[in-house]
Amino acid sequence: MSTPGPTSTSSRPMGGAQSGVSSPSQVGGPRTNGSPTRPAGGPAGTAPARARRVKLTVSRVDPWSAMKMSFLISVALGIAGVVMVAVLWMILSGMGVFSEVNRLVGTIFNDSQNPFDIMDYLGFGRVLSLSIVIGVIDVILMTALSTLGAFLYNICSALVGGLQLTLTDD
Repeated sequence: MSTPGPTSTSSRPMGGAQSGVSSPSQVGGPRTNGSPTRPAGGPAGTAPARARRVKLTVSRVDPWSAMKMSFLISVALGIAGVVMVAVLWMILSGMGVFSEVNRLVGTIFNDSQNPFDIMDYLGFGRVLSLSIVIGVIDVILMTALSTLGAFLYNICSALVGGLQLTLTDD
């Protein structure tokens, strides 16, 4: 007798775990006060609903699917980061923060030949370009680390058996 593999259609749960109906004392068991047993809101004569518990083991993570998902998520986070930086810059500019910083630095240094302008350093184009570069680096690093994490999980799973999950059907 062979053991069921990942493509097997055995009715036995993976990992040799027991599945099935919980005991009546755990979920919607019969009442002992003599009243009829029926689920709340259900018609008379029907059996109470019972939750099933199934133990499953995540024995392998496909590195290709982990790479695709992490790429899409990191691209979305990169776009959100660039939009967030642009909105934050516009809010600060609208509040007059940059002109106040220019005024403050001008009064501190009092250099009329070389006036300080913060927009030389924190202009909208420069800040947005930097946030795009950081977003691209984030996409590359997050995709690579997630793919590497999938490979490492598969190696560790082969050694210790994987991550066990218990799922219930309510």
